[in-house]
Amino acid sequence: MSNITALDHVSLLVSDTRQALAFYQQVLGLMVDETRPDLGYPGAWLQLGDRQLHLLELPNPDPVVGRPTHGGRDRHLAVRVQSLDTLIASLEQHGIDFTLSRSGRRALFCRDPDANALEFIEQ
Repeated sequence: MSNITALDHVSLLVSDTRQALAFYQQVLGLMVDETRPDLGYPGAWLQLGDRQLHLLELPNPDPVVGRPTHGGRDRHLAVRVQSLDTLIASLEQHGIDFTLSRSGRRALFCRDPDANALEFIEQ
């Protein structure tokens, strides 16, 4: 039996917090959690349902080019959405490329401005 009870937050490396926030707030509609303390480097905490997404503006040791086109073949964060159609409309409005899940379920993959792969699964 595991002592682990739940996922608390996920952290992603970003090159520019302001640019990342434009994506996560304007395209995905996430809200900033203003309780983030000064950690000695730029970043932001975003509400992700009852969990959080932490954006860390720190040097990225991973390449941001040459990643697989389909985010399902890369490290990725997967979240649930109420409506995939609503998300698709926002992605298309903002010119964000995406691919549909190859598993046959209602899901899609896209990348943020720093090439972090994101999966969205319709509830």
